[in-house]
Amino acid sequence: MPIVGVKDTRKQQLIQATLESIAELGLQNTTIVTISRRAGMSSGIISHYFGGKQGLIEAALRYLLEQLGQDFRARIQRSDGSPEQRLTSIIEANFTDFQRSDLAARTWLSFWARSMHEPGLKRLQQINNARLYSNLRYAFALRLPKQTATEAARQTAAMIDGFWLRSALSLDPQESFAAGERLCKQFALSCLQPSTSSSLNATD
Repeated sequence: MPIVGVKDTRKQQLIQATLESIAELGLQNTTIVTISRRAGMSSGIISHYFGGKQGLIEAALRYLLEQLGQDFRARIQRSDGSPEQRLTSIIEANFTDFQRSDLAARTWLSFWARSMHEPGLKRLQQINNARLYSNLRYAFALRLPKQTATEAARQTAAMIDGFWLRSALSLDPQESFAAGERLCKQFALSCLQPSTSSSLNATD
């Protein structure tokens, strides 16, 4: 009788091995062999569970996206539901210790670079972008007019992505990540102030 959970455990081990291989070797040099060796499993099991390398690569990206979603939902559950708390939760979820880790940073950078050439990765990246924008827009719309909320969400999303990318590539990533998170929060919360929201409308 099969042990319950063995399949899920093996799949997670393969995803972890994929992330580690990409972090060390890059996406282009990551192969079924490098993944299976790290996981201590046969190469054939990758095809069995994921249909091949590409399926496993996309599963690894979905895992990173799921981590973002889980961290955001956990923070929202502990918040009071105010626009300020929702915005803070969104930003913090993008700058958790896991998202700042060398493993996640290197993997995200590889995924972003390859998403321009791989339709499956591009689709997942577009889903991530849309989710970030949607969550931000919803939070801003709790306080601001529709058009103002849209502009604030676009600007905040760009700041989150921009600061995260600059931090991942900086000489002192952890200090840069901390500063980026702080500045993103300052900007997002300032957009909820009447004077700032008026200036956003003025740019339309």
